[in-house]
Amino acid sequence: MRRLTLVFRSTAALAAGAGLLALLAGAASAQDAQDTPGHDLVSTRMTVGLGASVGPSYFGADDYEVGPWGTVRFDYLRLPGGLSWGSANTIGVREGFGLRGSFRYIGSRDASDRRELTGLDDVDASYEFGAGLGYETRDWRAFTDLRFGFGGHNSWVAEAGADAIFHPLDSVIVNVGPRLDFAGGSFMRTYFGVTEEESISSGLDKFTPGSGLSSVGMELGARYAFSDKWGIEGVATYDRLVDEAADSPVTELGSADQFGFRLGVTRSISLGF
Repeated sequence: MRRLTLVFRSTAALAAGAGLLALLAGAASAQDAQDTPGHDLVSTRMTVGLGASVGPSYFGADDYEVGPWGTVRFDYLRLPGGLSWGSANTIGVREGFGLRGSFRYIGSRDASDRRELTGLDDVDASYEFGAGLGYETRDWRAFTDLRFGFGGHNSWVAEAGADAIFHPLDSVIVNVGPRLDFAGGSFMRTYFGVTEEESISSGLDKFTPGSGLSSVGMELGARYAFSDKWGIEGVATYDRLVDEAADSPVTELGSADQFGFRLGVTRSISLGF
């Protein structure tokens, strides 16, 4: 389970995320005295964090909004019999294959909030759940995730990526690498399509995109541990909408270039059972 990332874009979601982090921190208070997992039948070390994010107001937008951001990342797991994956260190190196949890929250798109979207239908918030597989060494990693969305869209989406990993200091890890995003037809029609009724109301050309590659991009991330439990991490992203996502009349109102930034404080937690 390489990473479970939660992006909160509403007050209710932020409250739920803060509650989750508080629950995990409280449950771990007794375990933190043991600093390194391994004294129980099942041991795990995870990193939880909370911060802020900046990103496009909607897919294809050229204006940006600030929102809360949270993360839960599983760094180490040891099972009975000595089977383990990951690293018990605060900043460690995972070796070999590992399963990944994957979740994404996409905020709603309200036409009344954006003049350029007048005449288009509103889009409800979407919740994507899935899993993936990754392979990691000290110097590089590669992964792929598959999720299914509920709410605003009901479709499969996938992400693939790879990173070069650098260790400029013992307490610092830097990663940089490409990203590819794929989306099913429902996702593409929801965020980039224009129905005949919407075309009449908005004046935009009718557009019915199909499934396929939706964006290509790069990610640059850095993690710094300023103690054995606390740290800070930041991620900068650039995605370029491509193919039918770039050709959409919705994107033509904004921009195919999509930038993002996330920054948060993290805490390492050890749990044993």
